[in-house]
Amino acid sequence: MIGIIFLAQTIRIAMPYFFAAAGGVVSERVGIIGLSLEGFMLTGAFCTVLGSYYSGDPWIGLLCGIAGGMAAALILAVATIRFRADQVVAGIAINLLAIGATRFFLRLFFNSSSNSPRVVGFGGEQSAGGLFATFGNPIVWLGLITLPVLGLVLYRTPFGLRLRAVGEHPQAARSLGVSVNRLRYIGVILSGALAGLGGAYLASDQHQFTDGMTAGRGFIALAAVIFGRWDPKRVALACLLFAAAETLQIQLQGLQLVPSQFVEMIPYVLTIIALVGVVGRASPPAALGKME
Repeated sequence: MIGIIFLAQTIRIAMPYFFAAAGGVVSERVGIIGLSLEGFMLTGAFCTVLGSYYSGDPWIGLLCGIAGGMAAALILAVATIRFRADQVVAGIAINLLAIGATRFFLRLFFNSSSNSPRVVGFGGEQSAGGLFATFGNPIVWLGLITLPVLGLVLYRTPFGLRLRAVGEHPQAARSLGVSVNRLRYIGVILSGALAGLGGAYLASDQHQFTDGMTAGRGFIALAAVIFGRWDPKRVALACLLFAAAETLQIQLQGLQLVPSQFVEMIPYVLTIIALVGVVGRASPPAALGKME
C-alpha cells in the first residue's frame, strides 16, 4: 500500500516535469537554450486559472494555459531569432517578466498579491492519494505519452529530422532548402505550449494560482533534459528520478526524522549531483545557443 501511494505521488509530481522537459528538448534541439521554461510554466499556470475562472470550464482553462505558454515563447523567439538577443539573458528576462506579470495581473484580476480564488480543475480534492485519483486526471495521461510521442516525432518523421538538423548543422540544413528560422520559431513556440501545459497541470490540480507556484520546476526540468542527454526516453527517466526524490522529501517531512530544512534540499542536491555527473560527457546539439 505504501508503495502504491509513493508511486501515485511520484507520477503526480512528475507531470509538470514531463511537459516542461519535453518543451526543453524541442527548444534545445532547434538551437535555442531552454532557460525560460520556468517563465513559460508560470505564465501557463496563471492563464489556466484565468480561463477557468471566467469560463467555468477546465478545458477552456487548459487551452488558455497552452496559449499563455505560447505567447511567452513567442516573445523569446522574436528576441533571440529576429533580434539576435543573447539567449541566456533573454531566457532569464522571460522568467523575470513572468514573475512580475503574474503578480501584477493577480492583483488586477483577483485583488490579491498571493493567490487566486479556487477554480474548477481536473485534479480531485483528495488527489494526493491513490492511483485512481491520479489517473482520473486526463492531463496525467497526456503527460505520460508526451515524451514517448516526442521521441517518435524526432527520430521517425521528416519534421523531426529537420528539427534536429537545425540544431546540429543549420548551414547544412539551409543548403538543402530548410527554413532554419521558421523551424526555430516553431520549435520555441511548441516548447512554450508544452511547458504551458506543465503549468496548466499545476494550476488545475491545485484549483488555483499562487504566486511563484512553479517553484523552480522549470529549472529542474531543464536539468532533466541535460541529464537525459536530450533524448526523450532518457529525459523521461530523469524526470521520474527527480519526482521520486521530491516524493521522498515529502514522505520524510511527514516522519520528522531530520530537520525539515535538510529534507527540502533533497531534490535540488540530487539535481546538482546529476548534472555534475554528466558534465563533460553529455554532448548538446552542436548549434545550441549559436546564431549564425
